[in-house]
Amino acid sequence: MELSLHRLRMLRELHRRGTVTAAAAALHYTASAVSQQLAQLERDVGAKLFERHGRRVQLTELGVVLTEHAEEILKSVERATMALEEAQEGVTARLTAGVWASVASGLLPFALSALAAEHPGIEVRTKELAPEETAGAVRDGALDFSFVIDYSDYPMPWDPALTRVVIAVERLHAAVPRGTVPAGSVGLTQLAEHPWILAGPRSHFGRAVRLTCQRHGFEPKIDHEVGEQATALAMVGAGLGVTLVSDLGLSLRPPDVDIVALTEPPMRTVSIAHRTTSARPSLQLVIDAVRAAAAEQGLGAAAPLP
Repeated sequence: MELSLHRLRMLRELHRRGTVTAAAAALHYTASAVSQQLAQLERDVGAKLFERHGRRVQLTELGVVLTEHAEEILKSVERATMALEEAQEGVTARLTAGVWASVASGLLPFALSALAAEHPGIEVRTKELAPEETAGAVRDGALDFSFVIDYSDYPMPWDPALTRVVIAVERLHAAVPRGTVPAGSVGLTQLAEHPWILAGPRSHFGRAVRLTCQRHGFEPKIDHEVGEQATALAMVGAGLGVTLVSDLGLSLRPPDVDIVALTEPPMRTVSIAHRTTSARPSLQLVIDAVRAAAAEQGLGAAAPLP
């Protein structure tokens, strides 16, 4: 009997989440693909591993036994990978990272170019996710590391199984239609009467900006609720309202958008998160390259966080 690591990882997620749909979402596959792979795992084992109860799936006794061993097998594979990298003279590795738009466009190209020049054996692949989803994907093993953010008014809940290293500290700026704010800086309350373009309240960014506005004594009047920062900035350029944008997000600015400094700018911290048990040499080299790229852009970084 041969056991596929890929299918064991799916079994583990099914046990954690209780439904094929939730397991598929965590691993970024379709539900049908996960169902097919789990059915093949049952054929590989030659025994029934789970039973359906409505939408939920309950593991059989044999399924639970295999899941317990799957946890140990996957941890052993991770330890073996680390040991092999440490034993190599030149590091060769493939890592998958969780990113979002402003990091992917404003920071990663510089970091990966420098990394390729110095360590050509390290390959970094990326998956774009919502910032609030990336840490969970690292914890679940779908990603090797991810970029995560904390806002000064809204820090992200932290998982003790993960380690984070601060990469950059950014300011938020006002993005307004050209000529709307003639001064070189503006207080956030001066934007209270403008229509706003902002992500929904369930997103980390949307919630953080709403809390910042509330702290300054007003609720933003949101005329357009959009998820993508590039879309929000395009709508600002069309004169439809104002929004906030971070230092890294400035690379997405279209024509006809003025960037105005805030007199009391909210701050956000960009970090790299990885599993505490997976401090691979290749990962440290990636972290060093990204921190260097952030420093070159004038974005400060601090020591690793617990």
